[in-house]
Amino acid sequence: MQLNLPTYDDFRIRTNASGHREIFDRLRRRYVALTPEEWVRQHFVNYLVEDLGYPMALMANEVSLEYNGVKRRCDTLVADASGDPLVIVEYKAPEVAITQQTFDQIVRYNMVLHARYLMVSNGIEHYCCRIDYSRDSYTFLQELPPYDQL
Repeated sequence: MQLNLPTYDDFRIRTNASGHREIFDRLRRRYVALTPEEWVRQHFVNYLVEDLGYPMALMANEVSLEYNGVKRRCDTLVADASGDPLVIVEYKAPEVAITQQTFDQIVRYNMVLHARYLMVSNGIEHYCCRIDYSRDSYTFLQELPPYDQL
């Protein structure tokens, strides 16, 4: 499926011994199962790094966290220069609609992480909101911000 993201030609894809396709995740530095959601993740991470200047050294995929005693994983976390959570990204496969449930999920993660920005993408639609903790409010942004504007 064609995504609403730039095309990148440098993905490393292989078929493992079980016959399943895998893609190299440059943040985890290993091959992972190539699912539709993973395809979105890899394109989105490349977009953040290559086009919006997000430093790979401050990014991680599949970050473990615990919410109400339940272990969860945040799809992508971007930290600030101090190592504090700055952006949380949640991905869905292209055929999965982004709904209120998607935003509820990322908000639950943010109750633990306290990031200033939340992003959601299914590769077709992308949303970003900025959290204002002092006013207990949020604002949806028109575009995904470059790292130097966060």
